[in-house]
Amino acid sequence: MERLLVAAVLVVVAVAVAVLLQRRRPDPPTAPRWAVPAQLDRADFTGGDVPWLVAVFTSATCATCAGVLTRAAPLASPEVVVEEVEVGTRPDLHRRYGIDAVPCLVVADAEGEVRASFVGQPTAAELWTTLAELRNQQASPD
Repeated sequence: MERLLVAAVLVVVAVAVAVLLQRRRPDPPTAPRWAVPAQLDRADFTGGDVPWLVAVFTSATCATCAGVLTRAAPLASPEVVVEEVEVGTRPDLHRRYGIDAVPCLVVADAEGEVRASFVGQPTAAELWTTLAELRNQQASPD
């Protein structure tokens, strides 16, 4: 009987140790996040007097980039300038703003504050909705 009791205690201790070790296991690594600038110097881009800038950071070797630029182009208006920043022609801006993945689209206000961003290929609806919401927020700041 004593042996049975000792065995039961050892099993309980082993289970408790296993549970503690399981809880201490680190979380699995997360997917990498790509850097997106928080602020743009509007002097680096055309249309500095236009309230909104949609900067599309691209690469000529990126097949997805052309689609993002095609989706962003119709956003251009008297209130919104859309500018492609291709790494082959403007590597200085890619370095300055720490762009390490393309396509990267950022929406900046008149002061250059990045108010929205997309890394990868957003849908046209996402772009239109995001820009409309930002412009509405600016129009009614409450």
